[in-house]
Amino acid sequence: MADVFRDRLLQDKIAFITGGGSGINLRIAERFAAQGAKVGLMGRKQDKLDRAAEGIRAAGGEAVRIAGDVRYYEECDNALRRTREAFGAIDILVCGAAGNFPATVLGMSANGFKAVIDIDLLGTFNTCRAAYEHLRKPGASVIGISATHAFVPIAYQAHVCAAKAGIDIFCKTLAIEWAAAGVRVNVIAPGPVDDTEGMRRLAPTEEARRNAMASVPLGRFASKDDIADLALFLSSDAAAYITGAICVCDGGQSLLGSRNFLGTAGATA
Repeated sequence: MADVFRDRLLQDKIAFITGGGSGINLRIAERFAAQGAKVGLMGRKQDKLDRAAEGIRAAGGEAVRIAGDVRYYEECDNALRRTREAFGAIDILVCGAAGNFPATVLGMSANGFKAVIDIDLLGTFNTCRAAYEHLRKPGASVIGISATHAFVPIAYQAHVCAAKAGIDIFCKTLAIEWAAAGVRVNVIAPGPVDDTEGMRRLAPTEEARRNAMASVPLGRFASKDDIADLALFLSSDAAAYITGAICVCDGGQSLLGSRNFLGTAGATA
C-alpha cells in the first residue's frame, strides 16, 4: 500500500462515485483517495456512506457523502452539486450503482426487471446527464461500470444482461458526443469479483464458487483491487488517448462463452 500512496497519480483531482458505499465502488474510491483525489460518494444507505467516508478520512483522504437514489435525476443532480460545492469541478465520474438478483425471465416480475434497468442503465444516464455541467472540461474522465453480462448471456441474469448491454452502447455513444469537449468516456466490464454482494448472490455455495472459478482461465476471481487498479489507469493521464473502450477484466472467463452459475440449465421458472 505504501507504493500506492507514493504515486499520487490523481493529486488534486475530484472524483464522484455512485454506489460508493460498498463493494468495488468503495474500493475504487479508496484507491482514488490514496492517489490524491478528493472523492464524493453517493449511495442509497447513509450508514454505509458514513462508514466509507470515515475510512477514507482515517487513511488521510478527503471525502463527502450524499445519500441518494440514481433512479431519480434530481437526487443525482443534488449529490453532484454538493460535491462540487465541497471540492470544485469534477475530474472523474464513476457510474457504479447497480442492482441484481438471480431469477429466470418467467420467475421475475415486470417491476423486478424494471428495477435493475432503472438502477443500472437509467442511473448511468441520470448521473452522466446531471454531471456534464459539473465536469472539468477538457480533461474529465467518465467510467461506466458494466459487466461481461453485456455480451455473454448468463442464465438467471436476463435483466442484468439487458442493463449492462445498454450501459456499454450508451457509453460508447457518449464518448462520441462528448469528445469535442475533451471528456473521455470508457467502460469497465468485470467478470466475477470476490467478496462482493453480486458473487454472494450468484455463487452462494462452495460448490457454486468452485464451478464459477473453474470457468476462469486465470484460475481465480478478480479482487476488488484488480478493478480499482483498472479504474485508476483509465482516470489517469496514462489513458489520455483512450475513449469509447470496453475494458474487460475477467481473467479470460468471457472467452469461454455462456454459463450458468446456479447449475440448473434448462429450467423455465
